[in-house]
Amino acid sequence: MKIAPFDENAFKMDHPRGTVSFNYLLMGDRSKPLENYRYILGRQEADFLMPRHCHTFEQIRLPLVGDMNLGEQGILREGEVGYFPEGQTYGPQDDKLTDPKQLQLVLQFGGASALGMAAGRGRGPANGEAQAERRERREQRFPKPRYNGVVISNPDHFNWLPVAGWPGVKRKPIGTYTERQFWVEFVKLDAGAEWISQSEDAKRLTVVLAGTGTVEGTDIGKLAAIEADPGEKARYTATEELVLFTIGLPPIQLPVEPDDDKFVTVLTDGGIRFENAKDADNG
Repeated sequence: MKIAPFDENAFKMDHPRGTVSFNYLLMGDRSKPLENYRYILGRQEADFLMPRHCHTFEQIRLPLVGDMNLGEQGILREGEVGYFPEGQTYGPQDDKLTDPKQLQLVLQFGGASALGMAAGRGRGPANGEAQAERRERREQRFPKPRYNGVVISNPDHFNWLPVAGWPGVKRKPIGTYTERQFWVEFVKLDAGAEWISQSEDAKRLTVVLAGTGTVEGTDIGKLAAIEADPGEKARYTATEELVLFTIGLPPIQLPVEPDDDKFVTVLTDGGIRFENAKDADNG
């Protein structure tokens, strides 16, 4: 199990546009592309512009402060959960800096296409080596998107459900997606309540959205992040009302009948497919 307390001083300018700072809450195993992931807290530091583009990996986004402009896909509002399917284009984005600054949870991970997620590293303007590397064009496969757009859920319109056997604990399932069947949910513990998170097959990635408590005896507070492996139990105890945001990642299963028609190969760079080459040069 990994337990990472929130470090306000861990933000660094690590976005290629140079206007978003990243705080890496949790990182997966970079040597295993099918299991790798990046859990990032992104903070907007200036006006943000991004051309229409897509990625080879999946994304779950939760704006904590401010909204996110998705271009033709609409607006992802503060508090809404956005699922950005692998291969799904969105943008162009045009987000003006607000006060307070926009703050967003972003989980990036390999999808059911089994393309996995490359090792990755910071690609911000201060990283000269990575900037040079990303200008090397190459052919790359992108999955055709499984959905017809970004999937936006409004948690305020979902009900809290009781968790059997755990008094004072409620859960709010948001969705289960693709044949990988990864899932998103909120869990709320009343002050003094206990709950054990467990799954035989899924890795669980949890971020504390509000409250204080402990997990396996270690103190946790707002924006602390926890990784629990399949089969591993994580016992949470709430000192005050504790709100958890959890994403469950079962293993990726390779298809019985691979189908190349479900992919497209394009000339791109850095794992991002821009609408045209000029946009890539400016990305």
